[in-house]
Amino acid sequence: MPLGEHLRELRNRLAKAVLAITVVSVVAAFYSQQLMDFLAAPVPKCPEGTSIADNTGGRCAVLAYQTVLSPFTSTVKVVLLAGVIGSAPVWLYQLWAFVAPGLHRHEKKYAYYFAAAAAPLFLAGAYLAYLVMPVSISVLISITPEVASNFLSLDDVLDFATRMVLVFGLAFELPLLLITLNVAGVVTGRRMAGWWRGVVMGIFVFGAIATPSTDPLGMLALAVPIIALYFIAVGFSLFNDRRRARRDADAELSDDEASALDLTPEPVGAVERTSSVPALPEQSDGARAHRLNGYDDVT
Repeated sequence: MPLGEHLRELRNRLAKAVLAITVVSVVAAFYSQQLMDFLAAPVPKCPEGTSIADNTGGRCAVLAYQTVLSPFTSTVKVVLLAGVIGSAPVWLYQLWAFVAPGLHRHEKKYAYYFAAAAAPLFLAGAYLAYLVMPVSISVLISITPEVASNFLSLDDVLDFATRMVLVFGLAFELPLLLITLNVAGVVTGRRMAGWWRGVVMGIFVFGAIATPSTDPLGMLALAVPIIALYFIAVGFSLFNDRRRARRDADAELSDDEASALDLTPEPVGAVERTSSVPALPEQSDGARAHRLNGYDDVT
C-alpha cells in the first residue's frame, strides 16, 4: 500500500485501541474504591482512631492525601492503569494486525509463541511484586524511630506499587528476549552460557537499582527468579542449537566464517587418449614425437 494508506490504517488501529482503553477505564471507574484498596493493601495501616500525632514508630502507617487534587488525580491514574491492563488483548491485537501483513509465515509463528509466553511472564512478575510489597514496605517503615509516626501519601504508595509491578513484570521478559535472539540466530546458547558470571552480577545490580524499595529482600526477590529464568533460557538455547546443528552443520557459522571442507584427495581415473590436430607451426608433425599420454608438450 502507499504511505497514505498505511497512515490511515495506523490511525484506525490507534483509534480502536484508544476506544477500548476508554471503555474499560469507564467501567473501572465504578470500582475505583476497590482498586484503591487493593493497591494500598500492602501498607500496614494503623488501627482506627490512630492520628498522626500518635507515636507509632515503625509498627504501622497512616495513609492520607496532602493536596486537594490528590484524591482526583490518584483515582484517574488508577482507573487509567486498569483500563490499559484490562484492554491489553484489544490494543495488542490492533498492534499485531498492523504489523502482521509484513511478516513471513515463519515470522508469524515465532510472533505467536512470543506473545503467548510474554503475557504469563509479565503477570508472574507482577504477582511476585504484589507478594513482595508488604514485606518491603514493612522493612522500610520499620526504620522509623518510636518518637515519630509514618504519615504516607496515598499518591506515593500508588506510584510505589505501580513501579514495583512494572519493574518486576518487565524484568521477567529478559529470558524470553534471550530465547528470541537465539531462535533468530543472533546469539548461541554456548555464548550465553559463557556470560553467566557477568549476567548474574548485572542482575543483582539491576535488582538493587530498579526496585523502588532499598531493602535487600526486594532485590533478592527480583534477582533470584530472573537468574533461574536466565539459566532456563540458556538450557533451551543449547537444546535449540543442538537441534539446529543436526539439521544443518554450518548453521552456527558466522557470515565471514568458512564452512569445513573435505580436502581428502581422491584417486584419478586412467587418462583417456585423444587425437589432436596440429594447431601451431612447430606441430607440423602433429607433435607425435613429443606426445605423452595423448597430450603434447606445447599444450
